[in-house]
Amino acid sequence: MKILISADMEGATGVTCPADVLPGGPGWERMRPLFTGDVNAVIEGVLSDGAHEVLVNEAHWSMRNLLLERLHDAATMITGRHKELSMMEGVQEGDVDGVVFLGYHAGAGAEGVLAHTYLANTLTSVWLNGVRASEGRLNAALAAEYGVPVILVTGDDRTIEDAEDYAPDAVGVAVKRAVSRYAAECFTPTVSAELLRQGATEAVRLAGRREPERAGPHRIDVEFDAEHLVQAVSVIPGVAPAGERRAAFTLPTMYEAMRCFKAVTTIASQAMEEQYG
Repeated sequence: MKILISADMEGATGVTCPADVLPGGPGWERMRPLFTGDVNAVIEGVLSDGAHEVLVNEAHWSMRNLLLERLHDAATMITGRHKELSMMEGVQEGDVDGVVFLGYHAGAGAEGVLAHTYLANTLTSVWLNGVRASEGRLNAALAAEYGVPVILVTGDDRTIEDAEDYAPDAVGVAVKRAVSRYAAECFTPTVSAELLRQGATEAVRLAGRREPERAGPHRIDVEFDAEHLVQAVSVIPGVAPAGERRAAFTLPTMYEAMRCFKAVTTIASQAMEEQYG
């Protein structure tokens, strides 16, 4: 049995503010071992009850945050950027039996620690087929297209509430309670690790390939904080204005939709000025 861990950082133990997750600073350096500890606790949990292989896909920012030298020896890790499916790289290989969303967070415009969807700011909301969508919802729909169930979601309490809607069968483990976007009531790393091990042990029993869901076409709407970003992303074939500060596109599969969404966020990120956005 093979488990894929899609590891984001905003929902990791102890993380509460941008300095904790922006590569290069002392806050980020301090949080890297805590982030790696969360991943190791989940690896230990899934290995204890049936998993034989664990692939960790780095899913945060530069995708070079986890400490390979401290990673559990039973796992392998995809690290670095420019991957075909970004946060979900590895799910397309056809041998994954379950996926863990580790360190996830609430979506753009929602309450939660460091809530956002792909871009740290600028995107004020995203909809998938008319439903407000976090990264978790988008990635769960992509996993379903490959017949891979979401078995475990970890992050703050708002993240777990969100997951109850898009992955109702998954086990949820909250390692902190959101107080505001930049504050949280946190468990210590030792307590978090035990909660994560227990949750992962329970979750691995949910693993098992399913019939791939062919639910397309899929429409993604993106709302920005400035109108000029709609103009910028509309250069992508199939992406068009869809209302005030909104752009939208429809594609036959989630694979295509997520790759287009990645192009939208990449172009939008390059169309902003440092101070004015």
